[in-house]
Amino acid sequence: MARNTLARIDPDAVAHNLEIVRRHAPDSRVMAVVKADAYGHRLDLVLPALREADMLAVATIDEARAIRRLGNRQAVLLLEGVLDPSDLAIVESLGLELTLHHPDQVAMVERYGRTPAPRLWLKVDSGMHRLGVEPHRAAELHERLRALPGAPQVNLVSHFASAEDADDGLVQRQIARFDKAVQGLDGEHCLANSAAILNHPAARRDWVRAGILLYGISPLVGRTGAELGLEPAMTLEAELMAVNRVPAGDSIGYGARFTAERELRVGVVSIGYGDGYPRSVVDGTPVRVGDCVCRVVGRVSMDMVTIDLAGCPEACTGESVVLWGRGLPVETVAECADTIPYELVCRLTRRVRYRALRSRAAAEDGAAIRPISLVR
Repeated sequence: MARNTLARIDPDAVAHNLEIVRRHAPDSRVMAVVKADAYGHRLDLVLPALREADMLAVATIDEARAIRRLGNRQAVLLLEGVLDPSDLAIVESLGLELTLHHPDQVAMVERYGRTPAPRLWLKVDSGMHRLGVEPHRAAELHERLRALPGAPQVNLVSHFASAEDADDGLVQRQIARFDKAVQGLDGEHCLANSAAILNHPAARRDWVRAGILLYGISPLVGRTGAELGLEPAMTLEAELMAVNRVPAGDSIGYGARFTAERELRVGVVSIGYGDGYPRSVVDGTPVRVGDCVCRVVGRVSMDMVTIDLAGCPEACTGESVVLWGRGLPVETVAECADTIPYELVCRLTRRVRYRALRSRAAAEDGAAIRPISLVR
């Protein structure tokens, strides 16, 4: 019998979250970022819910190939561009749009002799200092790209370092640097990532790039997706493999990190860091067993997690356990693991089986469950 460790993916939630993005940026077109296998949610399960997105975006050519293999013909932007001249022919054959973030990439396209993409996107480093051309070179490089055979459209893009903070002055400085660098240049603008879509109206230009928001996860510290009107696209589930009694004074798990102060009824759950559940979670991290909130006790091992079933006295072997998702925000678990929710959903391993919910009714089965917040 298969080990019941499942990631249930709700395409209806993804479609709902796309609509939330459009409400925040009604005058912008939406670029749906599906890199890293749709942020760990699986491209094949998510793409049908993104048919209404104006464009998709990925980091690598292999990710773009995966989209085309699924029969999807939407516009796709290659966010990191290419590193090898031979990749330009692949970009052209796949019908991709291309980001150029370095003068060497511009020269590479010039040597190619023709435009390899229906649209080019020139990335300007406005202050994050990761990828992007220096602002003072933006006009020169834009002109060189526009001079290519066919005079391609050249759009302009940048990326924020701290958009999750609504009051951070760096975002405003980055916007000002970008606007100065591209003044007088034709082409559409794309500045806002997920956090900026929420926090910085001035960054919502012709396009916005929606990433983590599409999956129902908040990009803002201290806020959950549910608080922003989003629905979680992933619910991670496992099952109770065993229910044991641990006497007062005995310890649980590797390293004897947790010692029972009283006799405990302890559940053993079929998930561990070998599945991608974070080993770094602290004692007290919440899980959900049915309608009950229980807590992790003891160190997470490769294959198993132990939980205190005091909050769920009727729990028995075979019962489903929610590690994050509906009723239990992944943001809460990430805080307990001292990481970000992006990492949790992206790090699930091949041992986890994926299943797509097939109807809105299935998604709403857990809608009445009240999400829990972190309790220290």
